[in-house]
Amino acid sequence: MVFCALVLTSCSQGKFLAHTSKRMQNALKTPDQGVYKIGDPYQIDGIWYYPSVDYRYMETGIASWYGSKFHKKKTANGGIYDMNKLTAAHRTLPMPSFVRVTNLENGRSLVLKVNDRGPYANNRIIDVSRRGAQLLGFEKKGTARARVEILPNESRAIAARMMGRSNLAAAETPITVGRLPKPTVNTQPLAAPRGMAPRGMAPMAASYSAPQSLPDPTLEKVSMRPVSPTRLFIQAGAFSRYGNATRSRAVLSKLGNASISQVLINGRDMFRVRIGPLRNVAKADQLLVSVVKSGYYDARIIVD
Repeated sequence: MVFCALVLTSCSQGKFLAHTSKRMQNALKTPDQGVYKIGDPYQIDGIWYYPSVDYRYMETGIASWYGSKFHKKKTANGGIYDMNKLTAAHRTLPMPSFVRVTNLENGRSLVLKVNDRGPYANNRIIDVSRRGAQLLGFEKKGTARARVEILPNESRAIAARMMGRSNLAAAETPITVGRLPKPTVNTQPLAAPRGMAPRGMAPMAASYSAPQSLPDPTLEKVSMRPVSPTRLFIQAGAFSRYGNATRSRAVLSKLGNASISQVLINGRDMFRVRIGPLRNVAKADQLLVSVVKSGYYDARIIVD
């Protein structure tokens, strides 16, 4: 009888643990949002990408959009892509996170939720949903010069929610209220190696104030930002030695107006070699292919 009681107790505990584990997994995932994911380094067409948590991210470049071909298909974090919602694909930012995309050609600015990976063609920096492109004003054109900047506090908050710090407590797991994110957190994190941040862990900044609520993309709130005229260049590379820069300029001068500019990067004098300015994105795409074929595999389109 004692043996049977032990067996029954063990089975009950096993069922309880299995049920709790399943409940925790369900709390971490919803059908439309997927899971919180950073991911390992990966390679596309010979180019390596290093997903990481970067709450200082800001980049200017060419934005594009994707639509019906991917509509209702799974995103990179296991959610479902809906081209009529305000989402975006980014090559390295955590999924999900919030970014502000500003069309530098008309000043229209919009908050989008990153929940997919990409784009990988022609050095684009972000792929927005079709609805995002409509509201930003470049659906018909297909591309736009854009600035993409992460919303750090909102991205930290959704990371905490998706990792289950609040959802697991609501699911009656052993997590207690005392362990939920506090309105103010002061920490001193150790930086992870590039591209190797622990999956599911978003390091906190030195000072973090949790937002009262997360952005609601369904409101489709478009704001206008001041923008200045921009120019397009192809940057072949940045060199620490002026001699290497001059040799590259000589090679690339056959393709267009190549020039050298001196910049300070991380306390070091560097010499950038660029071709341009260029008339439009189509010309930049065409020239980028030629520059890469000339051996400059890290060449990219620059919006300046």
